[in-house]
Amino acid sequence: MDTIPATALRTISPDLVRRYEEEGWWTRESLGDLLTRGLRSTPDVEFRVHSRVRPWNGTFADVERTARRLAAGLRRRGVGPGDVIAFQLPNWMEAAAVFWASAFLGAVVVPIVHFYGPKEVGYILRSTRPRAFFAAEGFGRLKFDPALSADVPVVGVVGGGVGRDFDELLADEQLPGTLDADPAAPALVAFTSGTTRDPKGVVHSHQTLACETRQLSGAYPPDRGRQFTVAPVGHFIGMINAFLIPVLDGSPVNLGDAWDPAQALDLILTEGLVVGGGATYYMTSLLDHPDCTPEHIDRLKYAGLGGSAVPSAVTTRLEALGITPFRSYGSTEHPSVTWTPYDGPARIRLHTDGPPLDGVELRLADDGEILTRGPDLCLGYTDAELTKAAFDADGWYRTGDIGAVDEDGCLTITDRKADIIIRGGENIGALEVEEILLTMPGVAEAAVVAAQDARLGEHAAAVVRMLPGQRPPGLEELRDHFAKAGLARQKWPEEVHAVEDFPRTASGKVKKFVLRQDIASPRA
Repeated sequence: MDTIPATALRTISPDLVRRYEEEGWWTRESLGDLLTRGLRSTPDVEFRVHSRVRPWNGTFADVERTARRLAAGLRRRGVGPGDVIAFQLPNWMEAAAVFWASAFLGAVVVPIVHFYGPKEVGYILRSTRPRAFFAAEGFGRLKFDPALSADVPVVGVVGGGVGRDFDELLADEQLPGTLDADPAAPALVAFTSGTTRDPKGVVHSHQTLACETRQLSGAYPPDRGRQFTVAPVGHFIGMINAFLIPVLDGSPVNLGDAWDPAQALDLILTEGLVVGGGATYYMTSLLDHPDCTPEHIDRLKYAGLGGSAVPSAVTTRLEALGITPFRSYGSTEHPSVTWTPYDGPARIRLHTDGPPLDGVELRLADDGEILTRGPDLCLGYTDAELTKAAFDADGWYRTGDIGAVDEDGCLTITDRKADIIIRGGENIGALEVEEILLTMPGVAEAAVVAAQDARLGEHAAAVVRMLPGQRPPGLEELRDHFAKAGLARQKWPEEVHAVEDFPRTASGKVKKFVLRQDIASPRA
């Protein structure tokens, strides 16, 4: 596949390959093989979408039938192993069909978070040059823009008129089995915002994805109940939890395409669903909602928390309510590094991110940066320079996070070297936001840092130094500017601070940790 040249990816040493194969972390099974095997044994498991705009009710077999018809339709149009299939869809049945069809074809799937704006989507499509792209006609503020995908050979739009493009791509006959794919080859490119100007394309293979799926499936509580999944399937963890783990362990899928605590509380009582965690925002907004009652709380047995910093105040609160919290640490690049066992001691579950998972190695650099290595670690980035900067010759990944390891071998995250704001589990790259701030009239210099947010964990805060005689922008003025720039709304700064000058190092670099300390105050 020429869109992800091998030279962009890291070289994995033969010794590591041999170890991962001998220990059973890597197999010769492709993602399509894994899904085909799992779906064969779970055809009647429920698959439902709880949506006000596009509800759906069926079984795994129903979704697989659509996926195999789509795979056959795409194959007829020349899409096959190694080709890229991108989609920007909410948590709808069609997103699962596209993901599974891609796996059956041996293609490389590129999920795009459904709230990304034209700036991000345009960059991703230019970077990956997909053979096929699937998008929603409209969802909330999202509106399909045909100009963004004008160069994509096959485009399928979901929604709108009857039989819209998606349905027209479905063949009458299903694609049988799977097409051959090298398990060590790229299977997915997940784009995540970081410290760079544009989203970073993280490349995972069939082997790293399958390993991650097996790891998480084995770590989750077996009695966790029927999960209500609202994490976007365009995001790595949402995709894993919605489309892979349930097929492996035969658990039902219940998707929500928007987070609405009132809807979730209703589903807990009327449908017997449970919210199992994710970013802390999901649990805190549920518990803080006026409709939440002791009956709701009694039905919430576990809360697996991760995706952003997990305050001990939240885990302690959950424990006091009789909900068992457990924490994890990872990233799109290395999805599951540490994990606190759901049946482990409270002191570990509540106050640490746990020990490394089996097969994963972790060590701290001299400055405390967390370095990781393991069979679920990505192959690298679509950008060779990013890959070179993030991985050393022995395969260790520089996470950019600072941590400490206690006497029990449990990790606790203490700080971040990488300049990222994690808002409700989603990464926001400060540089991308700063560049748009600098195009505002009167702004001489800008810095974007994480501010504490009682609901979302963090949000972006803008700190600006204005030109002489110029007033700092107000929030409404700022929002209008960012809307015109086309950046996803979730990335917009949610507070503005003006300074006469920034705190700086001797070399002139802005001391962002000082800015974070200066504005640190939780927002209700």
